[in-house]
Amino acid sequence: MRIVLQRVSRSKITVDNNVIGSIQKGVLLLVGVHHDDTAEKASWLANKCADLRIFNDSNGKMNLSLKDIDGEALVVSQFTLFGDCRKGRRPSFIEAASPQKGEELYLHFIKQLKKQICKVETGIFGAMMEVELVNDGPVTLLLEQ
Repeated sequence: MRIVLQRVSRSKITVDNNVIGSIQKGVLLLVGVHHDDTAEKASWLANKCADLRIFNDSNGKMNLSLKDIDGEALVVSQFTLFGDCRKGRRPSFIEAASPQKGEELYLHFIKQLKKQICKVETGIFGAMMEVELVNDGPVTLLLEQ
């Protein structure tokens, strides 16, 4: 599983001109599922996202987690995170999970994150979405398990 985590001051997802998810201070999580991923990996990453100390404390140090600040999360499925561009000019997606497995683990990840974070919004699995964000910092991290 691969996640691009972006610390945001706000973010939203639009599908067919309708806002389907929006958050204020927190994280935008682009989630890609590998064909070998498991529920255990998804749970581990959900915990990591909730506990990662990437928000500033009163001294300006990154010492606070999403849980510590009562932050929000916006989770977007992103199979293209497993696009392999090493050969040719068209990405290969053979490392990405099948749509069925990808959706199952994506939903498991969200369920685990919701156990720790008060507000978790999501995109629509497999849909064409427009994602807007205001990156805070900017802080962008790549998490893998």
